[in-house]
Amino acid sequence: MYKIIDGKKISQEIKDELKKEVSVLAKSGKKAALAVIQAGDNPASSTYVRNKQRACEYVGIESVSYHLSEETNQEELVRLIKDLNARDDIQGILVQLPLPEHMDEDEIIRTISPEKDVDGFHPVSVGKMVIGQPGFLPCTPAGIIELLKRSGVEIAGKHCVVLGRSNIVGKPMLHLLLQEDATVTVAHSKTKNLKEITKQADILIVAIGKAEFIDASYIKEGAVVIDVGINRDENNKLKGDVKFDEAAPKTSAITPVPGGVGPMTIAMLMRNCISAIR
Repeated sequence: MYKIIDGKKISQEIKDELKKEVSVLAKSGKKAALAVIQAGDNPASSTYVRNKQRACEYVGIESVSYHLSEETNQEELVRLIKDLNARDDIQGILVQLPLPEHMDEDEIIRTISPEKDVDGFHPVSVGKMVIGQPGFLPCTPAGIIELLKRSGVEIAGKHCVVLGRSNIVGKPMLHLLLQEDATVTVAHSKTKNLKEITKQADILIVAIGKAEFIDASYIKEGAVVIDVGINRDENNKLKGDVKFDEAAPKTSAITPVPGGVGPMTIAMLMRNCISAIR
């Protein structure tokens, strides 16, 4: 019988721990404030921003919101970020992605001070992660590591296959798994014999952005499957990258969508905010 890895429950445990920590820090005069910038009216982005604001409120972190119009030019956004970089009362800065098409995401990410980069996307944060130095970790991969550990899944010595090579999930996932002493294979859209590779995985992490692409035939008996996918079908229902009902019986543990990886991303963002205060 497979186990469903409950990201909601685990993320709540983490937020409860962080809430206590924020309370202790506040008593010593250290307060946290996160600046959240959204450019445009992408409905998914608006939902993510609201979820982050709610998490801030729960944990005890002040959330300062900036909602810019779709037509805002890049120079205006850069100016805002530089102003926030200089403010002592703001410990973390988050720019909600994706940005409007006329903006250069790389430049915007590089504009954020590495000391306030709570998303963990700045090249300085990425460099520290790659060489194993303390710093802000990208929230989704860090959340997956925490999910595995708190679910009693042994990572050391296991063969982990990461399906997807994005800068947000796939590439950082590789480095965080290596730091946990896993053997890691990264597969992607150009990988040949994909099924042969995924069926070797003790832990399969799927982040390819294709609804229900992975079925039971891609999974080794007893593997742990982490589904990072967030896709909406024609009825606006959330679907993962894994065909859950078909895949789950073949696994020893699996994350659902929704309620798996998603809540962990926000919990790790809160953790990064508190690291910024320290």
